[in-house]
Amino acid sequence: LATRDDVAVKTMVEDVHPVDLAIALEKIEDKDILYLSTLLSSETLADILEQADEELQKHVLKILDVNKIIQIFHYMSKDDIVDILGDMPANRRKELVNLMKFGDQQIIRNLLGYAEHTAGGIMTTEYITVRNDLTVGQALEKVKEIAPKTEEINTIYVLNEKKQLVGTVSIRELLVAKNDSVIKDIMEDNVVSTEPETDQEEVARLVSKYDLHAIPVVNKRKGLLGIITVDDIIDVIEEENTEDMLKLGGVSKEESIDSSFGESVKMRLPWLTINLFTAFLAAATVSLFESTISQVVALAAAMPIVAGMGGNAGTQTLAIVVRGIALGDVDLGSNKLKVLKELLVGFANGAVTGIIAGVVLYFMYDNLYLSIIIFIAMIANLMIAGFFGFIVPVILKAMKLDPAVASSIFITTATDVFGFFVFLGLAQVCLPYLLQ
Repeated sequence: LATRDDVAVKTMVEDVHPVDLAIALEKIEDKDILYLSTLLSSETLADILEQADEELQKHVLKILDVNKIIQIFHYMSKDDIVDILGDMPANRRKELVNLMKFGDQQIIRNLLGYAEHTAGGIMTTEYITVRNDLTVGQALEKVKEIAPKTEEINTIYVLNEKKQLVGTVSIRELLVAKNDSVIKDIMEDNVVSTEPETDQEEVARLVSKYDLHAIPVVNKRKGLLGIITVDDIIDVIEEENTEDMLKLGGVSKEESIDSSFGESVKMRLPWLTINLFTAFLAAATVSLFESTISQVVALAAAMPIVAGMGGNAGTQTLAIVVRGIALGDVDLGSNKLKVLKELLVGFANGAVTGIIAGVVLYFMYDNLYLSIIIFIAMIANLMIAGFFGFIVPVILKAMKLDPAVASSIFITTATDVFGFFVFLGLAQVCLPYLLQ
């Protein structure tokens, strides 16, 4: 790039996967991107841009002129174009759409009308349909005609005379069937589909459950609106998993390792502030037993054990439950036995860890009653952790809130407050024995 060696650059581009080229573009200057835009074909640039992350896409299209962008869009699938346009300022988006072919304008405008994280927002209109009364030979001719212009050719979608989706047939089935066979006789009529308003997480569950390469999106009248391909589903799964993981830690999905200092502080501080106020609840609980702690200093050393183990156990349950909710396996009404199981798991783990903690504290302070107290407190707090780790995300889900958003803060607060209360309450009751 530095020497503007056209031949070397073209050779490099031919030998490197578009994903790796997209990553490389993140590290070069604008003048180099402009140079590449004049050197490489629009089709090659489209392949690279489709693999780039959102920030790079926005940046590249910001520095390119509109005519070049339109040329690049010509080689991109409609759903990828819509994703890019959705992040652009309204005036820039309108300008680009108006420069497209009339047919493409209508498709893009329709796709832009769907919410970003729905089936309609991630579907593509590049697919192949055939009538159910065609012969296999006629259908193959149509496939050959349309295939070069479409994204998905593995599955052919079958429509009736009312243009309703009535079945699917794979390209393999077409190739092995006799040419004079009728499509409706060889098609699969049990079609798994979704509606455009369906949330993308639910769509991903359907694709995973039925092991689909693509899923059709239909309207109320079973008219085919588009399809969602497996590559988009993989992106959805990655996006949703990343979002849940970040939210479990009280971090915004918009933050990355490359976020600026100010952005990171702005995104993290609200949750830390909430966490500070919940920490005061735990501190207030401890303050109720100041006189007891002052008389038995060993209690101060043992308290973090109870609180820390409760928080860890709650986070374990939370991770399992949030994943279960994401997979559609958990809800409030039909999981009473699962709550009981978490309580029993908490009891068993609390008993084992309580015995270990009790033995260690006995050798440290030579006080059997302190060991018994931490044993009982450990069992109680891990049962509390299991209960709240299950019930908090389920309740948030029932309230139409994201179960990963603040569950960890509420669970940590519960285990700290109840854990301290049980441990110090038992210590206060048994104070005469602890002072022996």
